[in-house]
Formats: sequence, C-alpha cells, structure tokens
Amino acid sequence: MKLHRLAASVAVLTLVLAGCDSGSKVSSDLKTPAQKASYGIGLSMGKNLSQEGMDDLDSQAVALGIEDALAKKDQRLSDDELMEAFSFLQARAQERMSALNDKTAKDGVAFLADNAKRDGVKATESGLQYEVITSAEGAKPKVSDVVSVHYTGTLIDGTVFDSSVERGESVEFPVGGVIPGWVEGLQLMSVGEKYKFYIPSELAYGAQSPTPEIPANSTLVFEVELLDIAGSAQPQTLEEAETDDLEAAETAEAIEE
Repeated sequence: MKLHRLAASVAVLTLVLAGCDSGSKVSSDLKTPAQKASYGIGLSMGKNLSQEGMDDLDSQAVALGIEDALAKKDQRLSDDELMEAFSFLQARAQERMSALNDKTAKDGVAFLADNAKRDGVKATESGLQYEVITSAEGAKPKVSDVVSVHYTGTLIDGTVFDSSVERGESVEFPVGGVIPGWVEGLQLMSVGEKYKFYIPSELAYGAQSPTPEIPANSTLVFEVELLDIAGSAQPQTLEEAETDDLEAAETAEAIEE
C-alpha cells in the first residue's frame, strides 16, 4: 500500500468531520446526516486499511490525530517519526500480504490435486478441471458468441463471492471477454447444461486481486448453467454474410417446394 493512500484516507475523514454541526460530538447514536456520513467514511477507510494488511492500526490514536488537526494543535510527532512509522507498517503489511498470497497459491494447488482424484472430475491440458452436473444436447458456443448464463462463484473453502443465482438475474457476456478458465470451459458446454469449473489461479486472476472478496492467487470454483447463445460478439465478414444469405435462400426455396 502506498503511504499517500493512508494519508489521503485520513485527510478525507478530517474534511468530513470538519463539516459536522458546530460544537457537536459524534455519538454512538449517529443521528445527524453529518455524523452518519462521517461514520460511513470512517468505516470505509477502516475496511480498506484492513484489506491492505493494516489491521493493527490503533483507532484511538487515529482519532487523536484527527482531533489535534481539527483543534490546530502542534503535532505530537515529527514528520520524520511519522514517515518512519508509516514505512514500518507498510513493510510489515507487505510481508503479511506476501505470506497470505503464497499460502493461497499453495492451498489452491493442493485442492486441485485432491479434486482431480474425485469421480466425475475431468481436466483439460491447460489445467482446467470440470464436472458435468446436468447434460443436454444443445448447441455449443464459440469464442465469438455472446452467451446467457447463471452462475455461482466460490473460493475453495466454499465462500460465495458472486452469484447471479442469488441476484435472481442471469447475465450475458462475450465468451471471449472473460477469464481464460471461463473462455475454455464455456466452449465445452451445450445450451441447457450445467457444469462445475475448478479454475487454477493462472486461468483466473493470477497474482491480481480483482475484488477484496477474491485474494490474489486464488483457485476459483464456478457452478455455471449455460442458458442460451444470444448471438455473435463480432461482426460478420462479407464472406460470412453472403454464406448466411445463401443458406437462408436455399432454406426458403426448400420450404416453398
């Protein structure tokens, strides 16, 4: 985490607190709009810092710093002391995050090794694992197609991080516009089928953490139902369009006969 992000978070909170009703103190009741907004920003700041591995910050010391700034008091520590403390916490947070990322990667490898031994689980050359939950005889999508699906995504411990099923609304997207594990897996499916994908980190988000709910190096599990092929995500070439027109004309002639 960059040091200026910590400073920026505190600065934003300070500005909001400065705009509170004159002379009022933030109470646990959080009655006024200013109090509620201040609490919300503080809550968001705390969550962000915790996700960055800064969960051992002293909240009372943070509040003391804000109070001193609002009261225009002399700061209790020199800039050099503050920078030294920031650097120490940043280094420790990075060490913790690195250790967590390594553990996540190792846990994913172990999970996939065990999962591959289960009956019904198949694997592709890329390392994608899948099992068929519901079979069907529908059409299979191409990488250029747009598909409609329902899905639920979980971490290997079963924690749900996203689910169109829970939202009650299917989603449409280009087959070629998602993570590699999905791109490959969707092309194995027929419309009407439901699969379970076990996607290694390198076929998902790799060393990146796309959301706080998905740690870096995560192996991901998706239960996917292919509802429909909605169309092509890429415009047809002139040759493809002429071929389609010819096939349509031949079909029309056959119907007339």
